[in-house]
Amino acid sequence: MQTVVLNIGGMNCGGCVKNVTGILQGVDGVARADVSLEAKNATVSFDPAKTNPAALIEAVEDGGFEASLSA
Repeated sequence: MQTVVLNIGGMNCGGCVKNVTGILQGVDGVARADVSLEAKNATVSFDPAKTNPAALIEAVEDGGFEASLSA
């Protein structure tokens, strides 16, 4: 497993957190996604043989939110 932190933009309520969590958990290979409204980020554990950070970012953006890799 590999873990990455994504900056998430466009979240403003608990419903947004649920949406982003669902989007990330729907990506094949994602084991866990912890999304924080306060920190505006998501900590995602995934199988690097099945997905990668670029695919996670794309999934979040396709869902209507902004995403980027945390430094």
